[in-house]
Amino acid sequence: MARRRVSHQGTLVLDSEGLSKLLADDEQMVALIAEARSRGMEVVISALTISEAVHACTDKSRLNWVLSGLRVVPVGDEEARAASKLLMNAGLHGHEYAIDAAVAEAALRQHHPVVMLRSDVDDMAKLCGERVRLVAV
Repeated sequence: MARRRVSHQGTLVLDSEGLSKLLADDEQMVALIAEARSRGMEVVISALTISEAVHACTDKSRLNWVLSGLRVVPVGDEEARAASKLLMNAGLHGHEYAIDAAVAEAALRQHHPVVMLRSDVDDMAKLCGERVRLVAV
């Protein structure tokens, strides 16, 4: 799954559930990503999504192949501070929402329109507001 150069027709963001389904070669997830790419959208994940989705049984070769087709958005000090601000503004805190906040922060920095495939849209809606279209998977 080679990464394609895109003309920035928007961005598709995967959360850990999206990455897990892609790793499992889920037919619906593969089709959604293919559709996004056919529309010129870039497919991205937060670097923290990798640590959330990967476990002892993950096929490392498959993981490396899937990641080669995605843009992994790094999380550094500046991004962590912005994610913390999102948490505070949404009235959320703690480890339960920390990775969600980093994913939201990454999504908010991408080329618009931004669509996120998400397992729990309610929590992410509090963090992203109306700026990211959330699609339940």
